[in-house]
Amino acid sequence: MLITAAWRTLASLALALGTAGVVVPGLPTVPFLLVAAWAGGRGWPQLEARLLAHPVHGPTIRSWRQHRAVPRKAKWLATALILSSIAMIVVAPVPDFLRWTLPPVLGGISIWLWSRPDA
Repeated sequence: MLITAAWRTLASLALALGTAGVVVPGLPTVPFLLVAAWAGGRGWPQLEARLLAHPVHGPTIRSWRQHRAVPRKAKWLATALILSSIAMIVVAPVPDFLRWTLPPVLGGISIWLWSRPDA
């Protein structure tokens, strides 16, 4: 019972963050929905089924599960947001640690993202 409650709590938190990502710029939606479906599959099968049947996000979740694939449109959007983040880091007064560590990390994320198959 406690483990089921933990999975449901994680699924609920991820779903809440994914929902917030719909309206908050820069907060991703789909990664949180992927976590919500994953946690739901372990403790809340009804939520998992609803997410998989969702007309907008369901195909993306299924594609990720089956092929670890990401839609090309999402890759381009993520890349644009990463480039804008790097530009802001370069021009904003940020600590040198962030100025030197975040761009390579974000670049690595971009490389990983583009290495995923297209959905």
